[in-house]
Amino acid sequence: MTRPDWNASLYLKFEDERSRPARDLLAQVRNAAPRQVIDLGCGPGNSTELLAARWPDAEIAGLDSSPNMLAEARKRLPRARFELADLASWLPDREYDVIFANAVFQWLPDHPAILRRLLESLAPGGTLAVQMPDNLAEPSHRLMKDVAAAGQWADRLAGAARDPLPAVRDYYDRLAPVAARIDLWHTHYNHALFGAAAVVEWVSSTGLKPFLDPLDETERADFIRQYTAAIAAAYPLAEDGRLLLRFPRLFIVAERGQA
Repeated sequence: MTRPDWNASLYLKFEDERSRPARDLLAQVRNAAPRQVIDLGCGPGNSTELLAARWPDAEIAGLDSSPNMLAEARKRLPRARFELADLASWLPDREYDVIFANAVFQWLPDHPAILRRLLESLAPGGTLAVQMPDNLAEPSHRLMKDVAAAGQWADRLAGAARDPLPAVRDYYDRLAPVAARIDLWHTHYNHALFGAAAVVEWVSSTGLKPFLDPLDETERADFIRQYTAAIAAAYPLAEDGRLLLRFPRLFIVAERGQA
């Protein structure tokens, strides 16, 4: 069964929160005047827009597997070049100075090998900058699996969850032989959201999507009802009525040597 395309409008409901990690990642990229810059998994162009603002003289490109996301990105940045491609098999068509990837590689099972290949493909002195959610141990994602395993849809959703990220040392060991410099760190964000329904809305366009796509309309509504109740029980409200969605993310900045 072909899964529905990604929903750009739903994704952008939390644009500021989703763009914060991209801004934090970009702040650690040291390239002063890159000529060729590409945003892998560019989505609706919110992260690509940051790259264009940082380097207005560079040729900016974006790549995504979602036609809906690319349509939104092209409206947002008509001067940039956007491509439809599968990141698992995509090969760079030139030597990029910066390859940027905000929250996309967590979906690819063997992505450390892809990251190594991309680092090797960079122009001398180029930078590979990657950010990935590392939140599968958080209640928001554990409860997806719990609801999936407890319902009539258990067999269909058995493989819906993505794999956990490898250990940080695995990334280091894979990239270090071809990197002049590697910086790896975690940041734990705490997003103040208006109740459990807001958490469900947040993850519906990302982590929850593989759980919802195989279900029919009635099942989907039932799954969301059960998941929302579980989220409400797991996240106590702050005094102002909001809840804090803790969101760990892994960051990797690897620079290729000059020669």
